[in-house]
Amino acid sequence: MRLLTQLQQARNNSVSSLVKRIAADEGIPAKQLSGLVAEGRVVIPVNGRHPLARPCGVGEGLRTKINANIGTSTDISSLPEELKKLDIALKYGADALMDLSVGGDLCRTRKAIRAACDVPLGTVPVYELSVEALKRTGDPLGFSADDIIPVLRRQAEEGVDFFTIHCGVTRATMAALKNNPRHMGVVSRGGAILAAWMARTGKENPFYAQYDRVLDIAEEFDITLSLGDGMRPGSVLDATDAAQLSELALLGKLATAAKKRGVQAMIEGPGHVPIDQVVRNIRLEKKLCHGAPFYILGPLVTDIAAGYDHISSAIGGCLAAANGADFLCYVTPAEHLRHPSADDVREGVVAAKIAAHAADIAKGVCGAIDRDRAMSEARRKRDWKKQIALSIDPVKAAEYHASSKSAASDVCTMCGSFCSIKMMERCNKKA
Repeated sequence: MRLLTQLQQARNNSVSSLVKRIAADEGIPAKQLSGLVAEGRVVIPVNGRHPLARPCGVGEGLRTKINANIGTSTDISSLPEELKKLDIALKYGADALMDLSVGGDLCRTRKAIRAACDVPLGTVPVYELSVEALKRTGDPLGFSADDIIPVLRRQAEEGVDFFTIHCGVTRATMAALKNNPRHMGVVSRGGAILAAWMARTGKENPFYAQYDRVLDIAEEFDITLSLGDGMRPGSVLDATDAAQLSELALLGKLATAAKKRGVQAMIEGPGHVPIDQVVRNIRLEKKLCHGAPFYILGPLVTDIAAGYDHISSAIGGCLAAANGADFLCYVTPAEHLRHPSADDVREGVVAAKIAAHAADIAKGVCGAIDRDRAMSEARRKRDWKKQIALSIDPVKAAEYHASSKSAASDVCTMCGSFCSIKMMERCNKKA
């Protein structure tokens, strides 16, 4: 007998043990969380074949979660290096991971990552579809519509918790792009694969045309669909255009269809967006997609931060999350420049964690301000050990403090004898 999905259980007014566990972690009533899952406003990415030590919920009223992308490229394919990145991402607080591998043995890589990953794991199945076609035919577009289901089933059986499915890149959304040209065109790798395949074959996107079969697999394994933004803007000049909004409206309809089938779904979003358009993008998604969780890349608020795109992303991500975005995909300093290193992963995760936490304070998420209150108390007491422990990156904080000439004293080298806190303590004692 097939087990019910998390969404189906919630709709049957059954509060699952997983919902109870996540509700306790979030500090909210389990019945409330179950209701949000039933409404499609929260998703719990989980595949019963992948035991999770740290499951999480994504969506309304919960802490903003962050995702870290790892995976091989066509130029660099080192499984030990990707596992090192995985360890770093988890150490610094990633709530989920995605394997975006396109180089080497994808199945072996994915199984190794899955075995080492104790948080929800996502993939982009069209990558494997295209890589297999390249190996089989010498052409990355040499696949047929019938090839998608075996790939989805294989990954589902391996225990993948959520799929990015680019089913919004259709002939209609491509027509919207053609009628409203962009500076950067289609920048999503998965979106570009499908757009090029449609242009060559004259056929509809197979993930869209066979969406019912995609839902069959997602329901069977309780896999959350992350409906991919294949038309996301790759330049601030292209943000919130006809192609992006055409796809977003379609994704809202596909999310509704998934919910009717008992399949959890979240929506992926931009991309490069000027800061004055970020809030509008969040509100549009929540309206067009009926409150479905919003999973965003960035957004990056400028195109000229090469080498520092993790900062551009954190700025946009913080504003987005403070206004309702639920899930931030990190961006590393290597974005647009190279395959990220382990150090790049650390920088990307930390920047995204800062953005998510700052947004949670603004949203009044349960317990978000507590850590800041404790940090303020530790700073007032000049308790360096506690300050370091409370930091998002305690390793770097410890390194910086240890390098100070005043490391053994109760002041730092920034102010030294002019420490404002110490100065006021003396004044208060005299008073």
